[in-house]
Amino acid sequence: MADQTPQAPQASQASQAPQASRAPLASQAAHVDDQALDEVVTFTSELIRIDTTNRGGGDCRERPAAEYAAAKLAEAGLEPALLERTEGRTNVVARIPGTDPSADALLVHGHLDVVPAEAADWSVHPFSGEIRDGVVWGRGAVDMKNMDAMILAVVRQWARAGVRPRRDIVVAFTADEEASAEDGSGFLADRHAALFEGCTEGVSESGAFTFHDGSGKEIYPIAAGERGTAWLRLTAHGRAGHGSKVNRANAVSRLAAAVARIGAHEWPVRLTPTVAAALTELAALYGIEAGVTSPDFAVDELLAKLGPAAALVEPTVRNSANPTMLSAGYKINVIPGEATAHIDGRYLPGGEDEFRETLDRLTGPDVDWEFEHHEVALQAPVDSPAFAKMRAAVEEFAPEGHVVPYCMSGGTDAKQFSRLGITGYGFAPLKLPEGFDYQALFHGVDERVPVEALHFGVRVLDRFLRSA
Repeated sequence: MADQTPQAPQASQASQAPQASRAPLASQAAHVDDQALDEVVTFTSELIRIDTTNRGGGDCRERPAAEYAAAKLAEAGLEPALLERTEGRTNVVARIPGTDPSADALLVHGHLDVVPAEAADWSVHPFSGEIRDGVVWGRGAVDMKNMDAMILAVVRQWARAGVRPRRDIVVAFTADEEASAEDGSGFLADRHAALFEGCTEGVSESGAFTFHDGSGKEIYPIAAGERGTAWLRLTAHGRAGHGSKVNRANAVSRLAAAVARIGAHEWPVRLTPTVAAALTELAALYGIEAGVTSPDFAVDELLAKLGPAAALVEPTVRNSANPTMLSAGYKINVIPGEATAHIDGRYLPGGEDEFRETLDRLTGPDVDWEFEHHEVALQAPVDSPAFAKMRAAVEEFAPEGHVVPYCMSGGTDAKQFSRLGITGYGFAPLKLPEGFDYQALFHGVDERVPVEALHFGVRVLDRFLRSA
């Protein structure tokens, strides 16, 4: 359906929001107030209660969560735009004017949809938003309604304190990140690019969380890259026939052989600048010589020396292709004429050509493959002023921590926003207690986030955005 502009809260194009005076205001608050700390917890809980399950294939409705976020922004004096490509698949965009009209703008974005959750598997109902023993429970607690709540809490704190950022900040809450992003960031980048005018960098999920290495060190990885997405559909054609007859053109056998080759393939090591920087900084943390530029560098030997911290890097030193789904036939004694499989492929920046050539070879002449979903790989500089300011913000509130860059093994909405020339970083800060397996809770059972982690996140996000 056409873009919608509902009556309440009143919405308009963010780029048309009134431009208040850009002169710095007197009260630039150094710290968030108690109300912001309370609000980030409340907002996380209330957003979780709004069921925005994305089952794929268009089966999702983010609009109630979008209206919730838009109302909170409107209460802070902004004029959010609510935008849809498909009815109910709503995005929110608003712009906060900065004090320096010559500065590039910064995008801060989070998605509103979540993956499915089976209530019977959980300790609490996944859409209860229950707050118990200092923890907020529910689907989206870490992916990523916590960050959505942090953004809202910071923006509202600024409105109360009269804080103005140096550069324009564009806030976006998106639909459909957990599927194709066609109704979310892809739609915004393709159809509403003007709302992001001037944005050169963006921050979103999956970075600046506490990684405990088991030896007492706290590591805070900030994402400066993403592997590309290559979700594949394999199709084998053959000769249909009776299951009791010899059949040298069996589609199932052809497909199974190709899938087995893909699953067993050893991809070569390919170090990108971001991954090389991550290995170098992690090695220095443990007093190890990284030697990533040495001709005889052996990445697996270095990873073995890094212990648990290797998990931050290991998925991103190679391309990958994992078989995930198989489908063929309709009766045990009938050989089908077609069989299909799905592969979750990921490739490093600069690695797409190698990925394609390898799949051509592994599938062979009897199996065709095509992209079911395809998105670019990303790489962001780790020596940029923005990265330095993210590092400084984390270190201010976690001086015992060690900030390192890393590359995400998966992907985010930053892929779609990169079409607009926006360099993306993963920065959704959380200080987590030892034993809290943050990465395992992404799309996992009993997803939850500590209240204190949310408080830390608000403080760090506020610090970074004011300095950016």
